[in-house]
Amino acid sequence: MIDGRQIDWRATAGKVRDSAAGGAPVTYGLIALCCAVFLISPLSGFGGAAYGSQDALLAAQAGYFERWGVIPTELWEGSARALLTPFTALFVHGSWLHLLGNLLFLYVFGAMAEERMGRVQFALFYVGCGYLALVCYAAVHADSGQTLVGASGAISAVLGGFLYLFPKARVTSLFPFLFFLPLRFPAWIVLVFWFGLQWAAAQAADAGPGVAYLAHVAGFAAGFLYAWGRYRGGAKVKVPATATEGDSQP
Repeated sequence: MIDGRQIDWRATAGKVRDSAAGGAPVTYGLIALCCAVFLISPLSGFGGAAYGSQDALLAAQAGYFERWGVIPTELWEGSARALLTPFTALFVHGSWLHLLGNLLFLYVFGAMAEERMGRVQFALFYVGCGYLALVCYAAVHADSGQTLVGASGAISAVLGGFLYLFPKARVTSLFPFLFFLPLRFPAWIVLVFWFGLQWAAAQAADAGPGVAYLAHVAGFAAGFLYAWGRYRGGAKVKVPATATEGDSQP
């Protein structure tokens, strides 16, 4: 978790504000909503007996994805229902690992971004950039019939915004090739490294089932560019922040 007590939010105020003082209701609300949606879905594993058989459960899961997820070929048909799916897909996850991996990153980076942007603006930023990230993926893979779900594009936007707003913040990361040793790095190193991995993976990926790396890249770029355009004339972080937990990939 990022500790914002060492951050100077506004140079003109001449004060250090505690980011925990006002809380982060939007960030925690998004986490709670994603968890609730997953738990009541046929994907969580709870209530599987109600479907009667494994085949019925799999059919229910497929139908759930088709109803709430983005299907690129349908999106470009322009129906009102299809145009809503990039929004609904932000709250749908395919597995426990998918859900928890995304929410870990939102928990670590979202609170400080929300405190800096303000609650309403952060909520609009999250939904708007997440929607844009999924639409970008669908535009590149316009002929794909695969369903796209997850908050990764929106959370990638949070990472991009965080990189611009708090480049000197320090995050503790676990890297598999370093035997999972907890090491602390400036946020810009971790996030630029993460973006590089997503970009490389996006070049090798196709439109089949798997991780939508292109949505990560688009979301990150949208978040960074928004923060740059909105806050480039404002105050920057004066003192590096510390972090007590985090990870290197979503």
